[in-house]
Amino acid sequence: MGWTVVTLNRLVDEELAALPADMRARFVRIAGLIEALGLERIGGSHVKHLNGALWEIRMTGRSGISRALYVKAKGKRVVVLRVFVKKSRKTPTREINLALQRAKEMNQ
Repeated sequence: MGWTVVTLNRLVDEELAALPADMRARFVRIAGLIEALGLERIGGSHVKHLNGALWEIRMTGRSGISRALYVKAKGKRVVVLRVFVKKSRKTPTREINLALQRAKEMNQ
């Protein structure tokens, strides 16, 4: 069984839909790579570990930089918890905290 990439809920779907078109396309491409090759075979230019169970999908394009924060779940699932346009060099703590809060809600 291969990896699947899913969003946590409709709110995350809306965050993804709010991204510029090139960023959405980049997300779809990276998600497709994860599903086709497996998360363990995706390089650091696409994903990066952040904090505890939290990872990020890294998207860049003409519109700038955006991130999709995710956790790995049972059954080889990547669950995207938060999607946002990144405005600073470092991933903001408030975005990390929001994703971690959503991860807790996922487990309840």
